[in-house]
Amino acid sequence: MQGIARIYNLIIHLMRVLAGIQIFAVFVLICADVLMRLAGLQPWIYSTIIVEYSLLWFAMLGAPYLVRTKGHVFIDAMMILLPRNLKIVSAKISYLICVVSSIIFIIYSGDLLIGAIRDELIDFRAEEIPMWLLYFPIPVGFVFVATEFMRYLIGTDSMYGERTDVRDNV
Repeated sequence: MQGIARIYNLIIHLMRVLAGIQIFAVFVLICADVLMRLAGLQPWIYSTIIVEYSLLWFAMLGAPYLVRTKGHVFIDAMMILLPRNLKIVSAKISYLICVVSSIIFIIYSGDLLIGAIRDELIDFRAEEIPMWLLYFPIPVGFVFVATEFMRYLIGTDSMYGERTDVRDNV
């Protein structure tokens, strides 16, 4: 079991690193595109579509790590007002909703991915690109997101607490 956990953790961290590399590559590509336009040169024809696809890819690759490290956006204003027992129950309900929502995204995006592969759909822009490249990161990312929320649901760790406590430094 520890071997599976180690491989899973390696995949999560690899996805995070790939997302970071993509963010930097998009930054460089946008800067190069702007500089080429300012210099009166014709920018690379593929830069726009690469940036558009990368936005989805790095969001989906980085999402599981953000859930794990409690770096995603959530609001706990009501949670801090609840008594401890009710806070635990509310948190578990919240995690369950997140798991179910992620599974719904997996099902629908997986259906889109399978349909794009089966029907050989093509995205016609600057160049013909298979649509499955656009759909692929969505179900994969949400599988890992659902797994991370499942860890909160069945584990003892909580998204709420230390990371979100407001402290006045007066």
